[in-house]
Amino acid sequence: QVQLVESGGGLVQPGGSLRLSCAASRMVFSIYDMAWYRQAPGKERELVASISSSGRTNYLDSAKGRFTISRDNGKNTVFLQMNSLKPEDTAVYYCNAEYQFSYWGQGTRVTVSS
Repeated sequence: QVQLVESGGGLVQPGGSLRLSCAASRMVFSIYDMAWYRQAPGKERELVASISSSGRTNYLDSAKGRFTISRDNGKNTVFLQMNSLKPEDTAVYYCNAEYQFSYWGQGTRVTVSS
């Protein structure tokens, strides 16, 4: 069973930075497309950033220029570097892995508040 474990969330002031990590196990990490989604209270889950197995990236418009997704296939880990955080970035962030099937982590909470 694929396992995804997110970490790195927390409370940060507006304008601050956080780096989320998602450690994957029980899978051939390099063949999976990886992504970060988020879900704010009362809202639907949305795609924040994705990185394909070949390294192609895609971002939510509001994340472009502020967030960077990357992966380390040697460490079976995907990262989301988030800079210039805004209160509207507050959400639970979920790691997703997709190859034939889709798998989810348990989420890590990010709160942007002064």
